[in-house]
This record gives sequence, structure tokens and C-alpha cells, in this order.
Amino acid sequence: MKSKQAEFVIIDVETTGLSPLNGDRIVEIAAMRIKNGEVAQTFESLINPECPIPAGAVNIHGITKDMIKNAPKAGQILPEIIDFVGGACIVGHNIKFDLDFVCYQLSLLGRKLQSGNPAIDTIKMAKHFLPHLSSYTLSSVTLSFGIKIKETHRALADVQLTANIFLRLLDMAEEQKLEKFQDIFEKFSVQKPNFKIENAKQETLF
Repeated sequence: MKSKQAEFVIIDVETTGLSPLNGDRIVEIAAMRIKNGEVAQTFESLINPECPIPAGAVNIHGITKDMIKNAPKAGQILPEIIDFVGGACIVGHNIKFDLDFVCYQLSLLGRKLQSGNPAIDTIKMAKHFLPHLSSYTLSSVTLSFGIKIKETHRALADVQLTANIFLRLLDMAEEQKLEKFQDIFEKFSVQKPNFKIENAKQETLF
């Protein structure tokens, strides 16, 4: 199967910090489904993390306690992501960060993504196809393609930017005869985290 014929779901999360194992939690999540190289569906939601948002995190994404005080909790939103992703390949810029949070918080709810979901990191792709760049942040890679940036560090905005660069990188892969999905998977995949559900503390669902 050619890579662009595969079904992809691009995911991005904004969080209270850097480590779910240290108590940091998701405050916003967005996902975008791509079929045959076209955007088919989007999903986004703020999430009440049920913990404080440090000032350093607010300075990055701009999400304040007032913005999330009436937002749904993780138990209401994250199970929807399981259905949204389905059996698609998951894509993200430094996707391991996003999956660590999604998979860990799902484990706290006694849930998990499908075990067979492949995951591809656009940073790994960018480093391969754009070796001349001095920085591989999402903004740097986006600007290298001449794509205008209206907003960053909000989940849906970052998902849209990631979708743009991912499709450009797939075009570059085809030019280098990496046309099949298996080629992309073998070169640029990352392993999904596998948190043990039975050892996790159950979070409040509602």
C-alpha cells in the first residue's frame, strides 16, 4: 500500500508539564484524521486536569485555570480518542511525548489504544529529509517549507501544522522511492508506551 493511501490520525496535546508519571496532566487535545492525503475529520477539546496549571506551562500554551474550570475531565474525553483513532496510524511531532500522556491517562481510566496502532514521528522524518536544518521544532520545520504560522502551542493549531509538514514529507519520501507505508513505518516509527492498567490508580470519570 502506498503511504498516502494509508489512514493517519495526527495527535497533539497541551499539558501542565513534561511528565505524566510525575503528576502532569493533559489540558487540551486535538486530533485530525487524514485519508488519501486529505483531511477527513477533526477533534479538539479542552480538558480539566483536576490539578493546578503552573505559570511556566501557561506561558507556553496560554491555557489558564479559568479556561478549563468548566471543561470536561479526562474520563469524558480520552475514551473518545480511542474511537477517533480506531486502527489508524498515529502521527505527531515528537509523538512519544503526546502518546506518553494519552496512554498513561487512558491507563488510569482502565482503557488503552488499540495494540496494533503504528506511530510515526515527524521529527524523525524531518531529520532524514531535511538534514540541513539547525532546529527541528515544529515551527522551524514548518517555516522551512514556506508555510505561514498563525498560531502555535495550541493543540489544534499544532495538529494542523503537523498535518501540513507530514504531507510534504510524504511527498519527499515518494521522490526518494519510499512510496510504501511499510517503508515509512520501518524508518520513522516509534514504539507506543504500554502502561500497565492494573497498576494504575483509577481517576474520577466524571
